[in-house]
Amino acid sequence: MNVVLLENIKNLGNIGDVVNVKRGHGRNFLIKFGKALLASKENIDLVNKKKAKLNEKNVSLKKEAKKIYDLINNKNYKFSKRSKDNNELYGSIKPKEISNKIQDIDKMEIKTSQIDLPKEINKIGAYAAKINLHAEVQASIHIEVVKEEESN
Repeated sequence: MNVVLLENIKNLGNIGDVVNVKRGHGRNFLIKFGKALLASKENIDLVNKKKAKLNEKNVSLKKEAKKIYDLINNKNYKFSKRSKDNNELYGSIKPKEISNKIQDIDKMEIKTSQIDLPKEINKIGAYAAKINLHAEVQASIHIEVVKEEESN
């Protein structure tokens, strides 16, 4: 399925590009969330006319992403969790929990879909995660998982 992009999308293309994507991805994500239009002659002409406005919107979104980047890049977030004797956690730390921690500490909303964990966080230790703030802006955060002190 061919679509014309309304915004820059990492690993896919830039505003105004006509790209070929799988039907499900096109219909259920790109078109549904207003990131693309079905590639017809009318839609391509429409996007080309609106390209300047779309680029302005993209620049403002990028500025907002840069502000968030400046606040959270290379920041450490500490999680205290119950663990077994072999340092495995009772359950893993999910993107939702990381999102909530950033919200509590920095008062900024990060969607769980923006958080990219290279591997599952299921043991005591230090981990790194990427936060996709914009197609061109990606922050790194450090996650430290420590053993929760048991109180008797």
